[in-house]
Amino acid sequence: MTQETILTPAISSLLPDAFSHALMQIVKRVQPSIVQVTKEGRGAGTGIVWKADGREGYIITNNHVVPDDTTKIQVHLEDGRGLDAKVMDRNKKLDVAMLLVNADDLQAVEAADSGSLRVGEWVFAVGNPWGQRGVVTAGIISGVSAPRSTEGEDEFQIRYIKSDVILAPGNSGGPLLNADGMVVGVNAMVFGGDLAVSIPSNVVSSWIAGLSRRRQISLGIEVETVDLPASLREKAGVSSKRGSGLLVVALETGELKEQADRAGLLIGDLLLDAAGKPIDDAASLLDIVARKDRQDSLQMRLVRGGSVLTLDVTVAALEHQE
Repeated sequence: MTQETILTPAISSLLPDAFSHALMQIVKRVQPSIVQVTKEGRGAGTGIVWKADGREGYIITNNHVVPDDTTKIQVHLEDGRGLDAKVMDRNKKLDVAMLLVNADDLQAVEAADSGSLRVGEWVFAVGNPWGQRGVVTAGIISGVSAPRSTEGEDEFQIRYIKSDVILAPGNSGGPLLNADGMVVGVNAMVFGGDLAVSIPSNVVSSWIAGLSRRRQISLGIEVETVDLPASLREKAGVSSKRGSGLLVVALETGELKEQADRAGLLIGDLLLDAAGKPIDDAASLLDIVARKDRQDSLQMRLVRGGSVLTLDVTVAALEHQE
């Protein structure tokens, strides 16, 4: 004989009220950490105060919200303040960007471990769809994609969170929250007409951790992105889809020149890849160096005098800790 537990109407009626009250408290707590991002005074998306450090605040949003550095960017806080912002760094592949603002009394979010998410778990999106401030939608985790790397083993292992929270233009860059009100993802897009896609908080945190080291590194070379002729791509075995490389145009003076000399790089060298990953701008080279330990060896492939060479250099010879 089975025994069933039946909630009386009085008790069951309390459950929705308790859930609603808890959700309202969560929203109230996180709203000061969520900003509206505008470009040239027009609504663009949402941002998250990820870190508050004295009179500086670091805000995470999507790269597609602030795709260039020529447009004036502002963020608007819940308390009515409008602050000028500048892009500190961006990653187009991950679709994330970090903004810097000068302000005190900013409240940063708490990030949770997105690796512990499970299908069916409640999540909430907060953002500014169609310019409407602080709109909240609810849903459940519909799936977490299998990890995939981008052009190399050391690149971020990217997972995308799928949920049925409702997103619209203006939600981009806002937080996906778990039931404890902690950020588990950064909302990015709508997929397949109804599923929301978010970048996991663990991916964002790993990217930020890499930036803190990268900003301390200065290479002893000046470089420019140049086009790769078809004949050179064929000779070097470079994909036909790849259109550019990194040309060494100058060596720094003093200590930085000495480290470039130790690396064996010369003016006129055309850098193709490092550690098996293509490099076509200074940021991509810095990212690769920043992910290695100083004692590690880094294999660089380059074109010198029409010949394709491979150099093995230590990371310590390529970086200068400021």
